Amino acid sequence: MKHFIAKFGLVAAGGAIQGLGMGLFLFPNYIPSGGAGGIAVLINYWFNINIGLALWLVNVSMLFFGVKVLGKRFAVWTVMGITITSISLHFFEQGFTPDRNLFFDIVAGSVFLGTGIGILMRQGVSNGGIGVVALIISTKRNILPGRPLFVINICIFLVTGIIIDWKIILLALISQWISTKMVDQVCQMTFLQTYTLNWRKK
Repeated sequence: MKHFIAKFGLVAAGGAIQGLGMGLFLFPNYIPSGGAGGIAVLINYWFNINIGLALWLVNVSMLFFGVKVLGKRFAVWTVMGITITSISLHFFEQGFTPDRNLFFDIVAGSVFLGTGIGILMRQGVSNGGIGVVALIISTKRNILPGRPLFVINICIFLVTGIIIDWKIILLALISQWISTKMVDQVCQMTFLQTYTLNWRKK
């Protein structure tokens, strides 16, 4: 029971912090938070499907893929993390004020985003979308998840920029670099080792 309570608390914290970074700093500036958003934009562009539905389809397909590799418990906790993130995002979205410093928003939003994702991934929980693939790679190869997450997201951003528009892509690349560095920093921390994955950097 103690293990469950501790994990629930950390998953809730990770989801809430991730939602804070996206809702209060990144999304109001139209900065994508990850590769799943880029794929959703491409689906919307090619097939004229609502971007919200496209994002949901991407997350669900990745989640099914993750279940086959990481198990059903992974899916349950990931759904919980995604739900808390969505609620947190909606809550913090209301607090955006115009005419803020863009550089500050990128840095602050990326730090919060990476911290939230790192907390989730330490619990073996994905933040949804491409995070599922990054978590599978990091688990199978016993490496920190930030590197595969960064590489995959960058490839998707570049494809999206080439096909649709280069605007915001540079900001997205900066955000991804900062946030994935934070993911690795959080995954390397030694606090609460009883309740976290024992990541080892090769």
